[in-house]
Amino acid sequence: MIFEPFAPFVASAFQIKFAIRPWEKRGAHALRRAVFCEEQGIFEGDDLDAIDETAIPIVAISLLGVAADAVVGTVRIHEKQAGLWVGSRLAVAVDYRRVGMLGGSLIKLAVSSAHARGCVRFLADVQSQNVLLFRRMHWRTVEEVVLHGRPHHRMEADLSFYPPFVDAETGFHSLARKAA
Repeated sequence: MIFEPFAPFVASAFQIKFAIRPWEKRGAHALRRAVFCEEQGIFEGDDLDAIDETAIPIVAISLLGVAADAVVGTVRIHEKQAGLWVGSRLAVAVDYRRVGMLGGSLIKLAVSSAHARGCVRFLADVQSQNVLLFRRMHWRTVEEVVLHGRPHHRMEADLSFYPPFVDAETGFHSLARKAA
């Protein structure tokens, strides 16, 4: 009997939250390494930097029923100076990039949780291929820059579209929606 190839399992429910457990933080770091070091080749070996010492990691965790399965998306945020927050290292696992809401959900929690912590301005350096997603989510380009040899847009979130969200340690659940 010959077996037909099949697509890998992709969960349909997710929890978007601050990474507070050690396995969540390890999963976020492993995903960042897979995306930014292995896949994109931006960093050699590891992408950890000084920002990680104070940054808050945020994760998208795939759920099997009600049980947490794996970290399939991540971003980090930090307060650069009073009221100015920055998001960076947004990454989604390859098999989950067709789930249309994961990147957006991570961005939503990043900005809304910072807003709840006194953010008055939220910035991110966004790879050019991801600018459209951010524009759809009420961000604007402040300037175009080159980082790590790649074109980026320094973008600013319109905070009026991101109400403060105080329960980021628990986060929120989201159901999958296949991207077009």
